[in-house]
Amino acid sequence: MIKYLFISFILSGILLISFHAFAQKAIIPKGKNNFIVIAHRGDHVAAPENTLMAYQHAIDEGVDYVEIDLRTTKDSVLVIMHDNNINRMTNRKGYIRDYSFDSLRQIKVRNADQPTWREQVIPSFEEVLQLCKGKINIYLDFKDASVAATYGKIIQAGMEKNIVVYINSINQFKEWRTIAPQMPLIVSLPKKVKSKEEIIQLLGSFKVDILDGSFDEYNDETVEGANEQGIPIWADIQSANEAADAWDKAIAIGLKGLQTDHPKALIDYLKSKNIR
Repeated sequence: MIKYLFISFILSGILLISFHAFAQKAIIPKGKNNFIVIAHRGDHVAAPENTLMAYQHAIDEGVDYVEIDLRTTKDSVLVIMHDNNINRMTNRKGYIRDYSFDSLRQIKVRNADQPTWREQVIPSFEEVLQLCKGKINIYLDFKDASVAATYGKIIQAGMEKNIVVYINSINQFKEWRTIAPQMPLIVSLPKKVKSKEEIIQLLGSFKVDILDGSFDEYNDETVEGANEQGIPIWADIQSANEAADAWDKAIAIGLKGLQTDHPKALIDYLKSKNIR
């Protein structure tokens, strides 16, 4: 994810836009669990990231949300890929925007360190919506796409009540609030925000529905302030070396959810603590 990109502008006073015009209350998708587990790029412990197989793993494990990264091809098809190019995840090079969808479908995604996982196709947004419908919610990292086209696909799939959108720029925020004001939007906690008063001031002037950001950048004060404003915190904890001590810290300060690279392990841990 691109962290802290646009919200720092608000804190520095560069942007003097009032967001109260976009204050319609969005409804966060109702989950089965009080503590939310988000599979970062799907459960890619046993499948290449951001593939249908990785998403299916998350579904099978009872994850609450699958995080996906949305991009656009040369011929305006919405596809899923974290990077803006295919260099890391395929044996080819180039930017997503320079390939047609049909061309991308001929190029397979793989994990170079895990040949037994086999090669997978680059999924379209429509395929992901179809796979997830009725099974799991979607945490949409809105990387590079048209808001109107994206929301149109969501409506067409009947998934408008099962998606939250992570925002990477001011323009994205304004477009989503204009085109789909009821869509829950997520931003990361600015690093400058350290106190209860600062987070209450932020949330009073900037109408978001969920907070993200690294779990270790939150403290008792900022969590208390967010709770008072009714804004849940679903923080990032994902790493190759996630461990119980980090999960314990996140739970102890009162976070409401975590985005993880190890969803099954985290779910098992939460169950062992009677949190899930």
